[in-house]
Amino acid sequence: MGTSKSYSCFGYPLSIFFIVINEFCERFSYYGMKALLILYFTRFFKWDDNLSTAIYHTFVALCYLTPILGALIADSWLGKFSTIVSLSIVYTIGQAVTAVSSIHDLSDFDHDGTPNNLPLHVALCMIGLGLIALGTGGIKPCVSAFGGDQFEEGQEKQRNRFFSIFYLAINAGSLLSTIITPILRVQECGIHSKQACYPLAFGVPAALMAVALIVFIAGSSMYTKYQPQGNIMGDVAKCIGFAIKNRFRHRSKEFPKREHWLDWAQEKYDERLISQIKMVTKVMFLYIPLPMFWALFDQQGSRWTLQATTMNGKIGLLDIQPDQMQTVNAILIVVMVPIVDAVVYPLIAKCGFNFTPLKKMTVGMFLASMSFVVAAFVQLEIDTNEFRTFDLDKLTSINISSPGSPVTPVTPDFQQSHRHTLLVWGPNDYRVIKDGLNKKPEKGQNGIRFVNAFGESLNVTVDGVLYEDITSYNASKYQFFSYGTKNITLSSLEIPEGCNNSFKSFDFGFGSAYTYVITKSGRCPKLDAFEDIPPNTVNMALQIPQYFLMTCGEVVFSVTGLEFSYSQAPSNMKSVLQAGWLLTVAVGNIIVLIVAGAGQIKEQWAEYILFASLLLVVCIIFAIMARLYTYINPAEIEAQFDQDEKKKKPETVYAEIDSASQTLQTKM
Repeated sequence: MGTSKSYSCFGYPLSIFFIVINEFCERFSYYGMKALLILYFTRFFKWDDNLSTAIYHTFVALCYLTPILGALIADSWLGKFSTIVSLSIVYTIGQAVTAVSSIHDLSDFDHDGTPNNLPLHVALCMIGLGLIALGTGGIKPCVSAFGGDQFEEGQEKQRNRFFSIFYLAINAGSLLSTIITPILRVQECGIHSKQACYPLAFGVPAALMAVALIVFIAGSSMYTKYQPQGNIMGDVAKCIGFAIKNRFRHRSKEFPKREHWLDWAQEKYDERLISQIKMVTKVMFLYIPLPMFWALFDQQGSRWTLQATTMNGKIGLLDIQPDQMQTVNAILIVVMVPIVDAVVYPLIAKCGFNFTPLKKMTVGMFLASMSFVVAAFVQLEIDTNEFRTFDLDKLTSINISSPGSPVTPVTPDFQQSHRHTLLVWGPNDYRVIKDGLNKKPEKGQNGIRFVNAFGESLNVTVDGVLYEDITSYNASKYQFFSYGTKNITLSSLEIPEGCNNSFKSFDFGFGSAYTYVITKSGRCPKLDAFEDIPPNTVNMALQIPQYFLMTCGEVVFSVTGLEFSYSQAPSNMKSVLQAGWLLTVAVGNIIVLIVAGAGQIKEQWAEYILFASLLLVVCIIFAIMARLYTYINPAEIEAQFDQDEKKKKPETVYAEIDSASQTLQTKM
């Protein structure tokens, strides 16, 4: 039984407004934090792309494994309300710990803008993400079901409308957060040195999670709360376990075979439960290929975001951050779902094509595969080198000439497939330097080096990164920085007092390389910049087609998949199917984790093609499985069981009357 005080507003339980606001804040918190993660790993922790991708997908996998735990706690122990409150507290603490992990001043003892104890920050972040995974996953299966519990019989229309508003809150929260948190990230903050403001960017989602918790608790007195009824997943697991064990015990040929392997549970479990589990396992078998779709889908937040860091973010008047590109998916979902439902599906039906749910899911897999083919072509465009090259065999001579001076031949020892720089100080004074940079900088970073034409040895600091002891008429090695303007500070005993030694660079783009030559202007230092490798010109807008294909795939795969699953299983087994569906998402992320962790594919475009090919193969396998699948109507099967039980009941009653009559005669 449920307990509550009945409050209503416009025919709806007042309690649902607290639940909707809670869901909006929680989704803002989760997606806002998740949007930042991959760049936080690569730029704050300085991890490479593969490690960052592996950790990112480990976290996402955990977020989709823990719902099973949350459902078990809610249905078997605490109930939905207490589970949501308890795990939301864990969730809020996790968000706060993650935000604290991003405060560089926490261990920046020498105030140079770089943490001195990076393992401390990593440890705090991992603890925070672990708590978030437990919290967000644990409440995932509870909140929507708890909202449904607030409605009474006869309020089906209001309940359906509530779920529409509920999912609108999810999309609104995710859309707004993926726009706002990247904007907060690019702000500069800090006590002793100004750096990218990850504490603020992570802090706002943490604050929103705290608001979500407070709002949810505030409506406590209005909620309808049901006591735990026991979890059907436990019964399913026990029945399957007993069937397997019993079949193993009777593996000898002397025992006759049974029609279905689950029939070996008949000795202990009733026929209705066994029949229901058969329906579920039939759907679960179709789930086997599905993780491959999620392996591609969830790379929007990892590989595709990293791809965006190597592109030009100027789209018209807008300056788009790489992690904001994920909003394209959220925007397209809002647009595409009603268009597909109201226009595309009816048109297909008018053409006489039987577009079954499993056919829709096959098309969704194909579209997702094609999105990665498009991503591969975009990557090839990004990887194209634009600097001038020479064939070493045809480079017969290099000469330095100056009016009034004899021609000086340059006789360097050039190495094949390497870039070299010729520094000329006078008609007979030159130096050839091997650059150590023979391709565009990776991950959209910008290579910066300095040539000292000022005097004796000097040091240069760029945003906390030190170029130490650049000797006279020599060049430093390249060091690499993200896009944006940089603070440059020169340090030398030869710089007179009163001279400016602090400079601002221009606004760097993506994937460029520059040489700053330090010369004298009077007695003071002066900086002149020379472009070695031009910045990327590939615009982030080129990612929109791959996002469009992926979103179309999501609409016809994900929405249809859940609808199909629910239509093919009995009502009391929907939680089991939801757990199975979420498990496919977790396994998909584990696939990415394995591929990224192995790190054997050097070219990113090749990895995109690999994933596209794998999903295409899986798509063909799924199409064959779908063709062999026979649709059922669980309601009809359960109705048959109800009729059979009604037929048995009169026989039971008559048997009891006969038994009682015989007992009376005996006593008389």
